[in-house]
Amino acid sequence: MAMNQGRLPEEFRSRTKAFAAATIRCFVKLPKSREEIRILGKQLLRSGTSVAAHIREGSRARSDEEFVSKLSGALQEADETQLWLELLREECGVQPTLTQPLEREASELMAIFTTMINRTKARSRSS
Repeated sequence: MAMNQGRLPEEFRSRTKAFAAATIRCFVKLPKSREEIRILGKQLLRSGTSVAAHIREGSRARSDEEFVSKLSGALQEADETQLWLELLREECGVQPTLTQPLEREASELMAIFTTMINRTKARSRSS
């Protein structure tokens, strides 16, 4: 029996959870021999998993304002995740095959979050 997941469909919640899981797998594969990679990797792990946490919180939001706030947090964390991935690839020599799939998914999620935020704000203004 499917549980009511609040404002967001289970499929979308699962997508952001899969993004968090892929971030964990990427972190595990990073070479840990260089300090800068270890530091950026930890930042990546934190921000990439936070995306799913914000979406979980947003799905239970009690108001449009709270929903927008949680989605804005997810947007910020996805953008930060993309930054760490770019720096790992461009400045630390991490293989693009490891970072680019996550970079693409972060970009897609940011576009979705932005659309959801804008639609919710527009609906709230027109009410």
